[in-house]
Amino acid sequence: MKKLILAFLAIATLGSVSVFAQGKYGADSAECIKYLSYYKEYYKQKNYESATPNWREAFRLCPPTANQTMLVDGTSLMRKLISKNSKNPVYKEQLIDSLMMIHDIRIANYPKYAVTARNNKGLDMANYIKDDNKRLYEGLNEIIDSNWDETKASLYLFNLNAAIELCKIGMIDEEEVINVYERNSELLDSATPKNDTEKESNEKVRADLENLFVASKLADCDKIISLFGPKFEQNPSDAEFATKVVKIMSSAEDCMDNTLFVNAATTMYNANPNAASAKMLYQLNAAQGKVDLAIKYLEESIASEETDQEADSDLYYELAVYCFKSGRPLLAEASAKKSVQLTEVSELKAKNYMLLATIWGSVRCEGNEIAVRAPYWVAVDYLERARRADASLAEEAGKMIAQFRQYYPTAADAFMYDVKDGDSYTVSCGGFRETTTVKTQK
Repeated sequence: MKKLILAFLAIATLGSVSVFAQGKYGADSAECIKYLSYYKEYYKQKNYESATPNWREAFRLCPPTANQTMLVDGTSLMRKLISKNSKNPVYKEQLIDSLMMIHDIRIANYPKYAVTARNNKGLDMANYIKDDNKRLYEGLNEIIDSNWDETKASLYLFNLNAAIELCKIGMIDEEEVINVYERNSELLDSATPKNDTEKESNEKVRADLENLFVASKLADCDKIISLFGPKFEQNPSDAEFATKVVKIMSSAEDCMDNTLFVNAATTMYNANPNAASAKMLYQLNAAQGKVDLAIKYLEESIASEETDQEADSDLYYELAVYCFKSGRPLLAEASAKKSVQLTEVSELKAKNYMLLATIWGSVRCEGNEIAVRAPYWVAVDYLERARRADASLAEEAGKMIAQFRQYYPTAADAFMYDVKDGDSYTVSCGGFRETTTVKTQK
């Protein structure tokens, strides 16, 4: 078998030269054509036992450029021999070497089909040299570096797995594994699937890449921070590096609630502002209690031209809730009112009315008995609107109305201040202003 391999190498080296000197079918064209015909006939009949020796003669006699199918069929015959000789490790290894070499010959002599040949070689590497992670890792790296985003999707996964295994035994470090993950993810994202089936397959591989990376525990958040933190601090405005940090940290477990992630996400956003990134920065800053920054980014998300009116309405409601919880009731009220103006969805209107009622129910005005109690009238106005807009809120709104009614002034108290039930009344205090009607206890 070793002689056969040497013969293959000789053909691979001399084939491209001899084809011009000797013609398409080589020095002995009649013998080349004869054995091509013999092996193909047996191959068509699926008589692989008889096809193999004739194929070997064709391969020995014919230049690589005589017939590409000869090389493709040769890989199939080698796979069958490998399977047949699986219990003979020495011979099996020689057959695997021959298989890889046939791929290389096709790659060298048929550049138009080199991408396909490299992908086929990668799949055979994953199948037959999976126990040699170093060889597999280096071989797949060569294929990926050549094929780039035309690489067969599954090869990205085999490549990352080999990198992880090498890292576990100290042959490469965590940063190299992270770089492999990042490169493979980006290439997979930039690939153009030929059809829906391939698109679905790519999406599955993308998920598997993330799961494998996270499950490896090599992407421990503390390790990522120690690796990338100092580099980011050296150039915090490098948007390309910031994007890399965000992607890596997003894939790791519980690795978004830290200063490095927030700062990197901010750099990425400043370089390319968009609604989704702005909302993410709102969430990150809100989680860290940075109220002003959180509000700033949520308002920028709303202001983005990427969001439509209904999306803006949802974001305004979210802003209103956040502001109220964060002690910014005036901005909460204004945001809820904008949400109501923009939405056509009655359920969202109702939620805003409930929130406005809660806000007004918390307003504390100074002054006489009427001025102090007047905010509750406004609160009840909004509660009435809420239960008209969404019947599912009727019970909750009713309970709140009953609670606020306890603070109405009596008719006698209202009379003392020259107001009575049904009169128009403008509440104005602490920046809040709303016109309502006088309501007294019955």
